[in-house]
Amino acid sequence: MKKRILHIATALSWRGGEQQAAYLLEELAEEIDAVMLCSTGSKMAEFCEAKGFHYVTQKKKSSLDLAYSKKIKTLCVERKIDLIHVHDAHAHTFSILAASIFGNKTPIILSRRVDFPIKENLFSKFKYNHSSIKKIICVSDTIKRITAVGIKDPSKLATVYSGIDLEKFKPASGKLRKELGIDRGTFLIGNTSALADHKDYFTFIDVAEKIITHHNNCHFVVMGDGPMKDEILAFAAARKLNNRVTFTGFRTDIPEVLAELDLFLITSKTEGLGTSILDAFACKVPVVGTAGGGITELVENEKTGLLCEVKNVQQIAGAVERMMSDTALRKKCVIEAQNKVQLFSKQQTAQTTLKYYLEVLAL
Repeated sequence: MKKRILHIATALSWRGGEQQAAYLLEELAEEIDAVMLCSTGSKMAEFCEAKGFHYVTQKKKSSLDLAYSKKIKTLCVERKIDLIHVHDAHAHTFSILAASIFGNKTPIILSRRVDFPIKENLFSKFKYNHSSIKKIICVSDTIKRITAVGIKDPSKLATVYSGIDLEKFKPASGKLRKELGIDRGTFLIGNTSALADHKDYFTFIDVAEKIITHHNNCHFVVMGDGPMKDEILAFAAARKLNNRVTFTGFRTDIPEVLAELDLFLITSKTEGLGTSILDAFACKVPVVGTAGGGITELVENEKTGLLCEVKNVQQIAGAVERMMSDTALRKKCVIEAQNKVQLFSKQQTAQTTLKYYLEVLAL
């Protein structure tokens, strides 16, 4: 009989964590009986509806939502759930409240994707060290090391790298360049990350300004949306870069257009892993990145890309110029990255996660 897993993803938006949860639903459909608990009006609910996955919605009212927590207990009882997998901070909180207030006994696996320490307050310490938490899956060794500081039993920590769909990407079609009004001779530098604080697009724009000052044949493109959109766009406009830096907003055709980039530039301050880098690897796009969090486990300097200090605009700009001028370096990095990305398939991620499901259920 299949084991019954309750996934909980409470975010309304769709970002890396939601994509990884979705991959688990897809890849483990034959091995487990899964149901997704997600928030009313969320992108995850839309995904489950479109794909035919079992799901239940609950309106999220606050970060300490007892109704959401009670829903978890009810689902675990009614559906005879064997294991809970929580995919975000609120899901973690609600599942612990379900255990401590409503008496839910179902064991919990937690996915940890952020590269900052567990907070020092009593509630954070309580919820990360609660007896119901049987395994904390970290998306990189970096996250595992950072998280370990606040965990009483470090044996509960494991690294499972996020994976991508290696089959979804298409060869360059020229669609993006036509949209931007640039030809194949223009060196196109871009990023597909959300417009969020930790992505540090201010450094990205500062680097763009430096490069543009010395190079006429380049263009920068940002394909994404997020909470800091207005601030970041204003920052670029103040530097009068509007005709050389294009913000396309969120788009669903990244697999179709990503291969048109000549360089992927990621300037994050912090990063759990950085699956957008894996996307670039899969599309044979060379990468310049910052040494923020798990990025260092993907971008090996002078091998799979060029790695720079966080916020070091001068160094990052120098690395970009190296990539622009050195064809042999670009080719070398692309070959090495192609080899590395094979280790990060969604299938591999799902099977490793399944191993931990079974390990916890055997306790």
